[in-house]
Amino acid sequence: MSIKPINSVLFVCLGNICRSPLAEGVFRAVWAERGRGHQMLLDSAGTGGWHAGQEPDRRSIAVASKHGLDISGQRARKVLPGDFSRFDLILGMDRANVRDLKALAPQAARDRVHLYLDFATGKAADVPDPYYDGAEAFASVYRMIREASEALAKRLEASVSPTSGQASSTI
Repeated sequence: MSIKPINSVLFVCLGNICRSPLAEGVFRAVWAERGRGHQMLLDSAGTGGWHAGQEPDRRSIAVASKHGLDISGQRARKVLPGDFSRFDLILGMDRANVRDLKALAPQAARDRVHLYLDFATGKAADVPDPYYDGAEAFASVYRMIREASEALAKRLEASVSPTSGQASSTI
């Protein structure tokens, strides 16, 4: 079975202030470490729009900063109908996100929606929402996302035609 080329990824959680901005930032760094940063369109969004326009939660910014990543420039947004055609892969942080995304997605795009940890690592588990918890919960979520980002990058490297020598048109 051949893997369909994936040139764009959308990371999604509930409000787009804790998990998905962290996943976007961590994966962007992991992908760039592999020398591929310019070949992938990356973004994050929430299934809800309560925080639209806000920067990530200060605790997500802090845990990212502790690991040398600056996600403070990101701004929360709600998933848009056009995201289902714009992104090749849409990764929900938990099962509720995936359920909500599949309900929003046109029938033809539902196969683009996956549970993040399951798609990346094969472990059908949720990335827990640390919003109501403390710094250790954010640190734990960071570690989960970092491990999953490494696995996702390895998996996606096989889907980005490395032998063509051409950059993606989704820059």
